[in-house]
Amino acid sequence: MGAADTGAAHRWRSRPFDAALAASVTVLVLVDALTGQARPGALDYVLLVISSLALVARTRAPRAVLAISLVANLVYTLQADPGPIAAAPALIAVYTVVSLGHRVLGIAVVAPLIVFAFAQNLAELDDGLSATQAIQDALLPVGWFFAVLVLGEVTRHRRAYLRQVEQRAAEAERTREEAALHRASEERLRIARELHDSLTHQISIITVQAGVAVHLARKRGIEVPEALVAVQDASREAGRELRATLEVLRADRTERHQDTGLARLAELVGKAGVSATVTVEGKRRPLPAEVDRAAYRIVQEALTNVSRHAAGASATVHIGYLEGEVTVRVEDDGSEGEANAATTTSPGGVGLIGMRERVNALGGTLHAAPREHGGFRVEATLPTVVTA
Repeated sequence: MGAADTGAAHRWRSRPFDAALAASVTVLVLVDALTGQARPGALDYVLLVISSLALVARTRAPRAVLAISLVANLVYTLQADPGPIAAAPALIAVYTVVSLGHRVLGIAVVAPLIVFAFAQNLAELDDGLSATQAIQDALLPVGWFFAVLVLGEVTRHRRAYLRQVEQRAAEAERTREEAALHRASEERLRIARELHDSLTHQISIITVQAGVAVHLARKRGIEVPEALVAVQDASREAGRELRATLEVLRADRTERHQDTGLARLAELVGKAGVSATVTVEGKRRPLPAEVDRAAYRIVQEALTNVSRHAAGASATVHIGYLEGEVTVRVEDDGSEGEANAATTTSPGGVGLIGMRERVNALGGTLHAAPREHGGFRVEATLPTVVTA
């Protein structure tokens, strides 16, 4: 959260307090006026109410409130010769201006007020007041105005310090998350290297040896044992599955930084090698990154299945933006037998297993089955609110 956002939040939270403060100060100055020696008139009470109630907007318009409180308070002071409590609205307004960062304005206002208060009290020497008492009375408002300046400055520094602490905490949390993601990515790459170095070579040897054995048996006119053919097929499938796993482990490091989402759906369909149409239901809206990426990958894998196992078929891609969820449906009009083959493999051999894992990780549902009149349908429902 930036400094501007923090300041806005502080002003919003301060509104109830400002209203209560304005009401309290209004009551205080009115009681002081009623019980004091001076007998203010109707206009004086109006000035007191204006200067006090203006404090309700002190954090939203501090400079305007300061001007209103000062003018009203000065006019009242010149007419009624009040006690020190009458200056409370002006003091609070000065404190607010300084605490919100308008330090120069606060000093520019307080300096002449101090001179005015000091001169006014010294002028009472002509009324028989002793010099010592007049000086003491003159120093009292000087101390008050100086105190609110210092208090406002302290408050300003404290708020700035708290903002820095919040920013540092947010930055530290963000750094921890990035470090954790980096460690997880490095671990995936390490696992991928280990699998590649250990298993890929061995599986390749098995596939080659089985292929050579099958080739020699056929060349010599010997019936190829079913077990040997099964070993050859299984080794090939294991190799495809392993390559797919390695691709997932390696790609996941950069996938979150790539633009793999429904915004690229048209581009994806254009490169799929399948005649496909796209329909969208509901109003397009931004989706959580995980959901957007999963929807993209589901369409990608489903279209690749159609391209591989239902050659010549056409497909339809339907995206539905519903309340709280998004649906992804991919259908093709290929034959039922061809579509059934698509249930086992997809890009890199992951097939529906990879789709289902993505959907389950997000708390969604996946339905994949042959269509009644041929072809195949893959339909996923993904919640748009992802819980940790």
